[in-house]
Amino acid sequence: MPYIRNVLAALRRADLNFSLIDDGDRIAIGVSGGKDSLCLLKALSIYTKYSKKNFTIVPIFLDLGFDFDRNEIKKLEDFSLECGAKLNVVDSKFVYEVLKAHKKDDGHLPCSICSRMKKAAINAEALRLKCNKVAFAHHNEDSIETLFMNMVHGGRVATFDPKMRLDRAGITFIRPLIYCYEKQLINMAREENLPIVETNCPANKHTEREVIKNFVKKCYHDYPETVNNFRNMMENYEPFNLYFKNIEFVDEEHQHYSIRPILDSDDMRGTKIATKKKKEGEKDFLLLKDHKRIGEISYTNLSAHKVLLFNLSGDIKETAYCIKLLLDKISEKVNPVHFYFFDKKKEALALGFKETFIEGRKRPVYLLTVKK
Repeated sequence: MPYIRNVLAALRRADLNFSLIDDGDRIAIGVSGGKDSLCLLKALSIYTKYSKKNFTIVPIFLDLGFDFDRNEIKKLEDFSLECGAKLNVVDSKFVYEVLKAHKKDDGHLPCSICSRMKKAAINAEALRLKCNKVAFAHHNEDSIETLFMNMVHGGRVATFDPKMRLDRAGITFIRPLIYCYEKQLINMAREENLPIVETNCPANKHTEREVIKNFVKKCYHDYPETVNNFRNMMENYEPFNLYFKNIEFVDEEHQHYSIRPILDSDDMRGTKIATKKKKEGEKDFLLLKDHKRIGEISYTNLSAHKVLLFNLSGDIKETAYCIKLLLDKISEKVNPVHFYFFDKKKEALALGFKETFIEGRKRPVYLLTVKK
């Protein structure tokens, strides 16, 4: 059985490189019925036996309302039992109803909403089943396609992480197949005769991701060396060099003042931020005068239109221009936006924030709303 050996070798390498699985883990596996998730379920069930780690797998299938045949679900239940675990079928038909209500003008369903709702649903079920991790079946090509999607449609160089901790939810997402090529999974599914259930989603094969997928396939065909080079690119940190590392935003009216995102240990050196535990989604900035540090500030998104500011240091008279520049940068992308300080009364009032109270908090907070 050569292909399953290849998949298991790739899974083991990902585990060793990214520390995906620990003793005592209870791992929810998102099972869609497609080849990728079934390969993941089978591979992880085998990995429980030879990895020398004591962990449990908990397969979860979300019935999203796409008219799955009960007999198809029964096939998945039987396969899960063969892998040594009971399949948890979750009624999530509300997802399709929400998607239809948000259908685009061209009739397409919004994939981004679907993705968020699926993650939220499987996260809730994983917590109910006392799992501490959720495993998704994203493979090598998925990571490359996501990279190109973000570059083409988002203007940023980014893909998903092999391991991502969500502190608020108490869940860690892992992607054990990150090193697997899709061709290996196709061959494994065929070789193992996996009970693949085709999705009935109306958007299947008609998405922007499908366009990028075909682009990547063409690259593989026209330039065979990209098969390995694209994957190596994802972890080839030594020559990584883009000019964002030199970004320093200058206040156009008060050009002595500027801000710079803290991106590496060199920027972090000597800051108070370096001594504090990083919050989920935290973004840190140096506040500069004539290119020299006069303070620091951090922010995180409380919601789509609410931003919490914290870790402020430095003389407010010196740093005010820098802070206002940061608020302008944030409000360019979000409108309106509500900025909060939960402390720093003197500094907040000096910046034009107003004292207010919010439900569930006894002490006052300081609010500034920016509309453009």
